[in-house]
Amino acid sequence: MTLTPQKLVLRSILAGVVLLGVMAACVWIGSQDVSLADVLKGPGGEGSPNIQYIIFMQERLPRICLAAIVGAALACAGVVFQAILRNPLADPYILGVSSGAGLGSIVAVLFSGTVIYGRIAGHFGWIAEATGMSSLMIMAFVGAMLTVWLVWVIGRVTGRTHVTGLLLAGVVVNAFFSALIMFLLSIARARQLQSTMFWLMGHMMLPENPLMVWFSGGVVLLGILCLLMLGNSLNILSFGSDDAQSLGVPVKRTCFLAFACAALITSVAVSLSGLIGFVGLIVPHAVRLVVGPDHRLLIPLSAIAGAAFLVVADTIARVVIAPAILPVGVITALVGGPFFLILLIRYTKNIQWGST
Repeated sequence: MTLTPQKLVLRSILAGVVLLGVMAACVWIGSQDVSLADVLKGPGGEGSPNIQYIIFMQERLPRICLAAIVGAALACAGVVFQAILRNPLADPYILGVSSGAGLGSIVAVLFSGTVIYGRIAGHFGWIAEATGMSSLMIMAFVGAMLTVWLVWVIGRVTGRTHVTGLLLAGVVVNAFFSALIMFLLSIARARQLQSTMFWLMGHMMLPENPLMVWFSGGVVLLGILCLLMLGNSLNILSFGSDDAQSLGVPVKRTCFLAFACAALITSVAVSLSGLIGFVGLIVPHAVRLVVGPDHRLLIPLSAIAGAAFLVVADTIARVVIAPAILPVGVITALVGGPFFLILLIRYTKNIQWGST
């Protein structure tokens, strides 16, 4: 069946309506009941604030939106990395983004009181003031982007095929940075260790400035739109680099642009939420089974499905042990672990990649 622009828009709109319905339902779920009538009364006076309004507008709604942004970014990045690497088990963290972000966050926690870190952070203080991002968020983003750049450079100079070089570079960098993380955790104090481990398990952290949520959403949306423009090229690239080159696709440029956009939105997501695994693995496959392998449709629908999936997962994390909050990465791991094993068994039986 030919995918026309009208069909693409219609299916995306229908999926978007479902996402809005999921978000509207989840925003009313929590450890404390909130009524629409009380929320509509406004924030209240200075001496008698409306607690339900504050919970809804300053906690739940921004958190729901943040979960949707992070889920869309990770799922869309998963689609792209699976296409570029031609590996059905690839996810946004396969190239070491997680270890780079984790290392950056740990450096922010452990060395925040040192003179050297203070001088370095002073040069980037305007970013924190303008965006409301904490030093942990900024360092996680910087660590993720530096890791992506390092992996790309190493992959280019290995002399192997582009895909093989990236994979090998990602494995080496990921292993090295993971060792550094373990070393730093071993020398951390108990209080520092607790906050760092909570972030490493995946936790929605609302920036001090609410506008940062919308700014992050704009960056992720722009990245997804850029990837959507590369959808047809990614379709051809799935047949192999040589075939794509013979059909007129600029393979190196396409891979670089797709890699850069996917890495950017992944870094944004990681800086906001910590390390949330399996979203970029299970959502693209689930959507692919429903709509097929056409990336022009797979990219936007995976982004919407990823947003809905993480919104539901974060809602479960908020209420399952209420009033305490469980890291959302625990929920996604409990769902994604068995799914990953099923994929591993399936694709090790020589099932052709792309046949689903």
